[in-house]
Amino acid sequence: MASALENVALSVLDLAHIRQGGTAADAFRNTLDLARHVEQLGYKRFWLAEHHNIDGVACSATSVLIGHVAAGTSRIRVGSGGIMLPNHAPLVIAEQFGTLEALFPGRIDLGLGRAPGGDYAVMRALRRGLGTDGDDFPELLQELRGYLATSVEGQSVRAFPGEGTHIPIWLLGSSGFSARLAGRLGLPFAFAGHFQPDNMLPALELYRQSFRPSDDLASPYAMLGVPAIVADTDARAKFLATTHQMLFLNLIRNHPGPLQPPVERLDWTTFEEAAVRSKARAAIIGSPETARQKLEALLHETQVDELIVVTNSYDHADRLHSYELLADVVRPAKEKKREKPVQVA
Repeated sequence: MASALENVALSVLDLAHIRQGGTAADAFRNTLDLARHVEQLGYKRFWLAEHHNIDGVACSATSVLIGHVAAGTSRIRVGSGGIMLPNHAPLVIAEQFGTLEALFPGRIDLGLGRAPGGDYAVMRALRRGLGTDGDDFPELLQELRGYLATSVEGQSVRAFPGEGTHIPIWLLGSSGFSARLAGRLGLPFAFAGHFQPDNMLPALELYRQSFRPSDDLASPYAMLGVPAIVADTDARAKFLATTHQMLFLNLIRNHPGPLQPPVERLDWTTFEEAAVRSKARAAIIGSPETARQKLEALLHETQVDELIVVTNSYDHADRLHSYELLADVVRPAKEKKREKPVQVA
């Protein structure tokens, strides 16, 4: 039976986490170093997510950070995973990403979500009490796509730069709303399995059922966000993964903060442990062989075209090593596929 790893693409999602005792400048240096590292490993894209008012997360000025990463790399696609469109005027996003596309042609992705990227206070601060709660996302999306398309006669507002760039747009989501919308519009869809795995299969199925071919995409293309920690042994990977678990634990306790060093044992209640583990149901944690088995199972279950991987380890070196080991897991399957002899009838 063919390996499910033969056709999957690997990408990276980064939140520019600040680690305990570190600074935002440190986080940005590590983000760029990681992007350069995975570019050499053959990863397809490097995305940054918009978040606000979350202690320890430094990617709030997402477009600025995308430009920083794109300027420091040469081939890998760089983009947003995602821009929370209801937080912004569509014209501003069209101009920002039009500028990025002009600077780094053919390398920019625009992933869009409809959540605020923070709590209700953040939504009020960003949206200034204009009454938008994300329900107008389809209208905002239509306006944005109009600015990035070729202008039409009589169009009173145009994006300079931006118009005519046709920057690839992705819809991101953790429920059926964006899955259905992406399908109906014929756009690629990315599901946030790294923090909402319970809705994973229904959303992917809804996307595929709703899909209508478009000028952008002839057939469905689905990406899945997954947490991953790959280390030399299962025990080492489980130890390193406690840093990621503490991130979710602190969110549950409403005390977000920087990345903490891994621990041998987590001090949590039964409820907290169940809640954290439910968020990591799609996680790939283990040695290279364990990771291969989990990846095969996940890909057979979901049939996605691409995985966008979130790796939160305390030490930057462990993070680099995890992405390297993960690439080594996938690469042999791809090389084996390329080496298959041509069958002559």
